[in-house]
Amino acid sequence: MALKKSTKKIIQFTLLFALGFLLIWLVTKQVAGKKDEIIQAFRSADYFWIGIACIMSILSHVIRAQRWNNLLNPMGYHSKWYNTNGAIFIGYFANYGIPRSGELSRCTIIAKYDNVPFEKALGTVITERIIDFILLFVIFIISLIVQFKELIGLSNQYIFFPLTEKLNAFKKNQILFWVCILFVLATILILYLKRKKINELLKGKFGNILKGFKDGLISVKEVKNKTLFISTSIAIWLMYLLTQYVTFFAFEGTSALGFSECLVMLLFGTFGVIFTPGGLGAYQAILTGILIYYKIDDVTAFAYPWLLWVVQLIVVAIIGSVSLITLPFLNKSEDESK
Repeated sequence: MALKKSTKKIIQFTLLFALGFLLIWLVTKQVAGKKDEIIQAFRSADYFWIGIACIMSILSHVIRAQRWNNLLNPMGYHSKWYNTNGAIFIGYFANYGIPRSGELSRCTIIAKYDNVPFEKALGTVITERIIDFILLFVIFIISLIVQFKELIGLSNQYIFFPLTEKLNAFKKNQILFWVCILFVLATILILYLKRKKINELLKGKFGNILKGFKDGLISVKEVKNKTLFISTSIAIWLMYLLTQYVTFFAFEGTSALGFSECLVMLLFGTFGVIFTPGGLGAYQAILTGILIYYKIDDVTAFAYPWLLWVVQLIVVAIIGSVSLITLPFLNKSEDESK
């Protein structure tokens, strides 16, 4: 059983990285003959603004750690500041290897060092994701107001037109059509036959996770300082926005772009991070496409997302690795002092 699970994880891991590298290949293919220009773009970038972007990125994680503790407190738990911050950075670093594994690792860390039940910690993390999704929807609404024409144009160019072409091809392929119909029917039949086992899972370990999720949602209602909770939630996304915005000034080609363009990039770029490990390939492909749509030259459009992505990777890699090494010693010292 363990072998099957590990095999499944390896296959999933390989497929996700393969998708990431495929997207990298597709993006680099567009600028294959401009190697020297790309190298020069990285060399001539203003790294003062990259340093500011690093600070903004670190602040977003620190604020997220503060908000997480605000969710844990109403349930009667408190994680030490270095454990919460360390868990956040380790979690984000883990996501660059296996998507969404960071959520599990950060819950494991505070369960180990601060005796917070894993299910309850995971419940608060899922609650965080719901709150983040709500704020992402707010960003979508604001983007729709300030960049309506551009947002429609981007959606048509990269989503609706390609999707329409594929649907038309799908309709013409009768064999593929009936294969999909049979697949849907087979899935429904399997779910019906396995209904008892699914019900057991809901009552067992998965049921505990659902209960933890319920506790997490309740914790939002019972947060003592709601103003602080709301402000930290907004501040996290503000830091994300500012990280991208200040990086505009690192390149001459993007320096004229403003907050409205940055909002659109933040919106679509966030979805790119979901698909592949740490957004590898997907993040760069999406941001490059958006910048080209905004009439930015292809060299700058290629260099900008790569520099931004690498900077954020370096930040979480360094602080995450340091946290992984130091947390056992910090918690050991804490135990000895009691």
